[in-house]
Amino acid sequence: MKFLHCADLHVDSPLRGLERYEGAPVDEARAATRRAFENMVSLALSERVAFVLIAGDLYDDDWPDFNTGLFFARQMGRLAEGGIRVFVVKGNHDASSRITRSLRLPANVHVFDDRAAGTVVLDDLGVAVHGRSFATGAVSEDLAAGYPQAVPGLFNIGLLHTSLTGRPGHASYAPTTLDVLRARGYHYWALGHVHAREFVCTDPWVVYPGNAQGRHARETGPKGCMLVDWDGVRVEPRFAALDVLRWSLVSVDIGGLADADAVLVRVSAAIQDALDAADGRLLAVRLQVGGAGPAHRDVAGRHEQFAGEVRAQVNERFGGRAWVEKLHVATASELDLDALARRDDPLGMLLRSLDALAADEAARAALGARALSELQAKLPAELRAGDGGIDLAAPQTLSALLEETRAELVARITAGPAARGGGRA
Repeated sequence: MKFLHCADLHVDSPLRGLERYEGAPVDEARAATRRAFENMVSLALSERVAFVLIAGDLYDDDWPDFNTGLFFARQMGRLAEGGIRVFVVKGNHDASSRITRSLRLPANVHVFDDRAAGTVVLDDLGVAVHGRSFATGAVSEDLAAGYPQAVPGLFNIGLLHTSLTGRPGHASYAPTTLDVLRARGYHYWALGHVHAREFVCTDPWVVYPGNAQGRHARETGPKGCMLVDWDGVRVEPRFAALDVLRWSLVSVDIGGLADADAVLVRVSAAIQDALDAADGRLLAVRLQVGGAGPAHRDVAGRHEQFAGEVRAQVNERFGGRAWVEKLHVATASELDLDALARRDDPLGMLLRSLDALAADEAARAALGARALSELQAKLPAELRAGDGGIDLAAPQTLSALLEETRAELVARITAGPAARGGGRA
C-alpha cells in the first residue's frame, strides 16, 4: 500500500522578494504554486497511490478570487477519475478562507471537522486516518491530545497541522510533544505547518514533508512531498520533488580575482552549478559575493552598476532559466583594516566609530529606530509580510547594513580616481 503526504501548498500565493528586471520569468514565478500542485496530482496518479494526505495550508488565507477554489476542485477531480481518495485538515491559513465554506468538492475529498478529531476507516486497505482541522487562524490548543487511540488491527495515520514544540520562523500553533503523539499508538504522523522537510521521529514515523514550492529565499533546495510505502511490517517514506522554481543561495568568493570581469566569470560558473543541481527547473538565485581580493575596489564601490552587469550576463548566458532575485556584496580589500582603524586620520576615526556602533547593540537599535523606521513603514506590505519579509529594525539586518557600509566606504576612500569615478567603460 502506498500513499502521498503533502502540506503547505499555499496555492496561488506570491513568491516573495522577486525583483523585476528585463528577462525575468515573472509569469512562470506567478504560476509556480499551481504547477507544483499539478505535479503532486500527476505524481499521485503515476505512482497509483491509494490516497493523498494534505496536512493543512492548502490555501493562503482568504482567496483574492474564486478561481483558486475552482482550480483545486478540478485537480481533485483528476484524482477522483484515478480512484484516489483525499484527506485534508485545514491549517492556520485555510481557516481564514471564507470561500471554502461554499466550495463544492468531489466525493473523493474528505475534510476533517474543526470541532473534534474524527476518524475515517478504509476497510479495503486496512487503514484508519485520524484528523482535526483548525477552526481559526491561531490555535493554541494541543489538538493531538484529543485524537482517538489507534484502531486495533489497522494501519493508523494521524493527520495534523502543528508546530510541535516550536520551530524557527514558524508561529506556535496547535503545539504538542512527541510523547503525546506516541501515546496515540499510530504508525505514521503526517504533519504540516513547517516548511522545511524533517523526519522528526522514526518510531513512530513523525514527518514534515515541507512545502511543495519554495516561496522566498529562505526556502532553498528541493521542495515536494512524501511517498510512503507500507508492506504490513515496515513504513518507508521517500521524498519526491514537486517544485518548478527552485531557490538557491549561491556564494562567490573574489579571492585572487583582479577585477569585476573575472568576478562575473566566477558568478556564471557558480550559477551553472546550481542550475545543474536544479535538474532543469527555473532557478531563483540569492547571490552573495564575498571574500577579499583586488576585485573589491571594482565591485563594492559601484553596487548598482555591478548588479546590472550580473543580471545582464545571467540573462544572456542562461536565457531566462536563472533569475538573480537579490545580490548581496560583502567583499573586503586586502588592506589591513585593523591597522587602518588605528590611524590618526579621518579614515581611522570613521572605522573606529563604525566598529564601536557595530559592537553596541543598544546604539545600533537606536540608530535603526531613528533612521530606518520611516523607510520600514513605506515598504509595500508584501515585502514586510511573512517568513521572508524585510525587517529593517532586526538586529541581523542592521549588522549587515553596517558591514556593507563599512566595506563600501573603505573601497571608495582607498580607491584611486578611476575606481571612484565608476569603473570600466
